[in-house]
Amino acid sequence: MDIKNNTIVKFGDVVHLNTDRVSDPLAAGIERYVGLEHIEPENLHIRSWGLVAEGTTFTNLFKPGQVLFGKRRAYQRKVAVADFEGVCSSDIYVFESKAPNVLLPELVPFILQSEGFYGYAVKTSAGSLSPRTNWFHLANYEFRLPPLDEQHRIAELLWSVDEAMISFTDMIKKAETLKFATMDKLLSKGSFENNLLKDSKLGKIPVNWKVCAIEENLETIIDYRGKTPKKSSSGIPLITAKNIREGYIDPEPREFIAHETYEERMTRGIPKAGDIFFTTEAPLGMVAKVPEYKFSPGQRIITLRGKPNELDSGYLYWLLLWHESQQRIQQKSHGTTVVGIKQSVFRKVIFRFPQISEQIEISQILDLIKNGIDSAERHLHNLKTLRNSLLEEMLG
Repeated sequence: MDIKNNTIVKFGDVVHLNTDRVSDPLAAGIERYVGLEHIEPENLHIRSWGLVAEGTTFTNLFKPGQVLFGKRRAYQRKVAVADFEGVCSSDIYVFESKAPNVLLPELVPFILQSEGFYGYAVKTSAGSLSPRTNWFHLANYEFRLPPLDEQHRIAELLWSVDEAMISFTDMIKKAETLKFATMDKLLSKGSFENNLLKDSKLGKIPVNWKVCAIEENLETIIDYRGKTPKKSSSGIPLITAKNIREGYIDPEPREFIAHETYEERMTRGIPKAGDIFFTTEAPLGMVAKVPEYKFSPGQRIITLRGKPNELDSGYLYWLLLWHESQQRIQQKSHGTTVVGIKQSVFRKVIFRFPQISEQIEISQILDLIKNGIDSAERHLHNLKTLRNSLLEEMLG
């Protein structure tokens, strides 16, 4: 058929599956190999690879400009454009445009990123534990192919969005590195440059800090463990350990208790906005701030509230997130299949505590970094939404 004058085309009519092999990559002068683990989901750029000299069984050849597509577990959305020559896993297809004057090579990776292509690849995958799609099915995928001049416009726009996404992704990674380094400094040595140090059970600490069990600085611990909530299809949100992630609350999965059972259930105390959630098991050690809206806490979490003028809630949030604190808590945990910590044991875990004024300052510094990361992540999310909308509109 004359695909130049057709709007709807089959993938195999415009895209070539490269099946070139090289029996001895090292002898052929190839330095790098790529496995599925080296391709990041929804990232068109290869950021890591293995070295052929260190050993590999891969023989599938790819060259700069060709597009790598993970055919195993296609739902992971692994697509990348090669910018170097190498060999790759047999679980990766190597694609390229059959004719640049029909399908712009720069547009191929975005076709692979479209919801229609992903959905088709997943639907045509076979296997239970490790489903794979195949070329026979992919070649029959149909999509709209715009005229070449429109393809240029679409590719330029999508690559501009991709460039912005990479910038925000790099910014977030650098900010995360800064955050962890700043946590290490502030939570061990404090925010004041002239802090003098003294010996303690936890090593050197500023002279005006103290080391004590966390319970000495807590006003209350609200614990609904052992009190199974009766769930309903709607009503007041139930926040469980499954909702608490590393520093934030994930609304999924959404669970509820009925309005009429709220008062009956909430007899052990009402968490306040600004209190701190801490998961005691499944998983152990997740931390988040208590939200302002009305909710009911589930099992496997405790709510912590510091003593006024003794323990700042913001400082407690960062202290419990800190890797050194997490390690100390893990050391006090019990269980093999499900690792957890008893409230009675958690109360006795010792931590470093500055004066309240320095706690607040430390919290404010770390909050500032976190707010920057959150802002960048929102921009990145918006860019991904924009890219997906453009893909659907232009290639759907």
